[in-house]
Amino acid sequence: MNLKMKRLKIAGVLLGAAVMATAFAGCGDQKSAADSDTIKIGANFELTGNAANYGSSALDGLRLAVKEANDAGGIDGKKLELDEVDCKSEASEAANATTKLVTDKVVAIVGPATTGDVLAASPIVTDSKIPLIAPAATSSKVTVDDNGKVQPFIFRSCFIDPQQGEVMATFASKTLHAKTAVIYADSSTDYSKSLSKVFKEKFEADGGQVLDEEAFVQKDQDFKTTLTKIKAANPDVVFIPAYYEEVGKIVKQAREMGITVPLLGTDGWDDSKVIDIAGKDALNNTFYSTHYSDQDKDVQGFIKLFKQENDGKDPNVFAALGYDAGKMLIEAIKQAKSADPQKIRDALENLKDVQVGTGIISMNKDHNPIKSAVIIELKDGNKVMKEKIAPEN
Repeated sequence: MNLKMKRLKIAGVLLGAAVMATAFAGCGDQKSAADSDTIKIGANFELTGNAANYGSSALDGLRLAVKEANDAGGIDGKKLELDEVDCKSEASEAANATTKLVTDKVVAIVGPATTGDVLAASPIVTDSKIPLIAPAATSSKVTVDDNGKVQPFIFRSCFIDPQQGEVMATFASKTLHAKTAVIYADSSTDYSKSLSKVFKEKFEADGGQVLDEEAFVQKDQDFKTTLTKIKAANPDVVFIPAYYEEVGKIVKQAREMGITVPLLGTDGWDDSKVIDIAGKDALNNTFYSTHYSDQDKDVQGFIKLFKQENDGKDPNVFAALGYDAGKMLIEAIKQAKSADPQKIRDALENLKDVQVGTGIISMNKDHNPIKSAVIIELKDGNKVMKEKIAPEN
């Protein structure tokens, strides 16, 4: 999911840098780690703090992937060992935890879950030449910096924000046969602005017309004035790429005003609280993109295995993405035929048609997985998988 980016705390980054000498002292001994009877993988997750539910779920998925590999005999007779650390949902702690894992001579790191924590870890793994896979950090800048440079040691197992804009535009034009649309975006987040831009470009390229673009900001409460303009425009669909709190209020007020057309969104909608805010009836005829659905036939094997190993607990999207990241890393180690971090990095960069928990993925030139997005329809408060859309490039 796209998660709100936390500001990197300068003090924490400096603290991480202060102990880098220790980390680099260990890097020269990576050969001994590669020659060990075990392959040590770092797991850097938000196990406490305000993102603990994301990090702990992703770690559950990673643990499952590792257990599955070990039960099958490991890799070339070597067992995988997880070195787990808690980054406490803080960017400064994410940097410190990464430094510890480098010092511990891990051959690769999975996590953290959130974009801000991954960005804090990135310079450390890059300098240490240790590959990192981010399970759920969807911001484009995680793998490609603001100058367009691909981060050589950073990869991810989730699709990125712009893909959702393309997916929803394709869904609007090809499935809903919409000819016109209005975009109602959150102007206070890069997430919403980026999605709006991509949706418009793709929708118009498919022959559609965007009649109007309106905006709100987070914490707004009353959307009726703008919704009156949207109703007058009479679009076939309204695209609202935003987070559940504002989405719930917009949907509720739109339906109260008689706007009955399909309302479309992205993974910011994927929270049960949107139902609490908008109400079940108001959310009928709404659709959004996300990473995973438990109704997808391609994930049933993963769900069954996860429940067997977790006392019947159902996996959520973060567990699925953590499992995907683990499967990617395990496959890369197998293809590298080595536990050398550089060779693992090279194998990650060239992954193609790998079976993971959510389907089959390949890595593109920007270190992002080529994978399908799921479209969810809300019916009487229930999530129903509408369709699955693969990226076009």
